[in-house]
Amino acid sequence: MSFPASTMPPGQQGRAVSGRTPAHVASPTDTGMIPIIRQPQAAQQQRRIFSPGFGLRGPRRNRHVVTADELAAISMPIGDDGVIIGADPEQQPAVLGLSRPTPFDVVLVGGLWLAQVLALRAAATGARVGVETGRPQAWQQLAQAAGGGQQCVTVYPVGRVPAQGPSVSSPVVLIRDCGIRPPRGRVTSLPWQAVVTVLPFVGEHAPRWLAQAHLVAIQRISPQETEIVRDTLGIPDEQLDHLPALHDSVALWCTRKHRKFVMTEPTDAETGLLGVARRMD
Repeated sequence: MSFPASTMPPGQQGRAVSGRTPAHVASPTDTGMIPIIRQPQAAQQQRRIFSPGFGLRGPRRNRHVVTADELAAISMPIGDDGVIIGADPEQQPAVLGLSRPTPFDVVLVGGLWLAQVLALRAAATGARVGVETGRPQAWQQLAQAAGGGQQCVTVYPVGRVPAQGPSVSSPVVLIRDCGIRPPRGRVTSLPWQAVVTVLPFVGEHAPRWLAQAHLVAIQRISPQETEIVRDTLGIPDEQLDHLPALHDSVALWCTRKHRKFVMTEPTDAETGLLGVARRMD
């Protein structure tokens, strides 16, 4: 059987068969190169599958899960934050927190050596140390050696300490080495600024300083001085009896409720700069 020949133009025969518009129609300027025209993909082909997260998938492991009874075994010892002033009778480190968010007053009844060790160790923790003293020649060498070239210890004449501007990121420790009767200071304890008042011995004006201090450190004192300390701080007799015979490197650190003997052992660098421990200067 024969079919009649199609009477449609050659360029429109494919349109009738497929029902689609041809992707390319020849023109007089054609070079003979047939362009490749990509037809749009179906919606299902355009949809991409995204995996949760980023990058490659990591290894598949079970989660770290412990029971409630096993939680006690997961612990980390965390001590106090501050200046290590020595070791207690149990050979445990004694740590003094000088940088606090509240005002903190310390009275040291002792010698210059312990006050300077305290200043060096406070500077080592990042605090700015100011020294108000009537004997600047005793502190100049320490101020030059501390900080490895950085100005972290500053010496001021008595009564001329400017405002220090303490903050949580820049705490201040002010040491007042002004003799047996320190004058009323212009700079007092503030949040993040502790004041350490050094008294060479317990005199008639000492009870006022001892009574208002948050912490008191007492090196070796005479039996007459222990009577004043007993009346002011209420230290038991068994601890007071040891005060007249204390070693040069030992001090009794006490508050109203707690008391502890602490031995301060200098490092090699401290010994080279300050010498051996001594009570009197």
